[in-house]
Amino acid sequence: MYLLLGACGVGKTLLLRKIQNFYRKDDQSAEMSLSTIPTVGTNIVKVSLDNKKREGCIRELGGAMGPIWYKYYNDCHAIMFVVDVANPCQISASYIQLLTVLSHEELQNKPFIIIFNKTDIPSHVKPCDVKYLMRLDDIIQNAKQPIKVVDVSVKDEELVEVMQWMIKYIEEE
Repeated sequence: MYLLLGACGVGKTLLLRKIQNFYRKDDQSAEMSLSTIPTVGTNIVKVSLDNKKREGCIRELGGAMGPIWYKYYNDCHAIMFVVDVANPCQISASYIQLLTVLSHEELQNKPFIIIFNKTDIPSHVKPCDVKYLMRLDDIIQNAKQPIKVVDVSVKDEELVEVMQWMIKYIEEE
């Protein structure tokens, strides 16, 4: 199971919907609403990871659940952490959350993808600046986990790198 984490309002629910419909090219997926409401609790969704019928399961945890995210760590095999780069005030809070998650003992060897979302918004903080503010080069260099960083616009469906990462770290059964 992939665990989808991030502060409130970073775009986790929309990301989950877009991943769920990534390989669907019909009218229903094109008409999908971009509006969401804050997740209270968790969402669990099975997703197709490629056209070869491989599936994965993603559990999204609401941002307000941050203090109890650790209770879900033992059920996951990989972490997806979303940061809203269009909200400069939230970047430092995301940094602290990320450090807390990365340092947890149960996640020491689990792969991470850090997703910089909302790059389509004109006033977004540039990914290189976010990496600097969050000291990601130092974190990646010293982390025990493999960490990938991608910048996307979930709204514009720039999810190829996210899907490739998910396929690379699909849970072997």
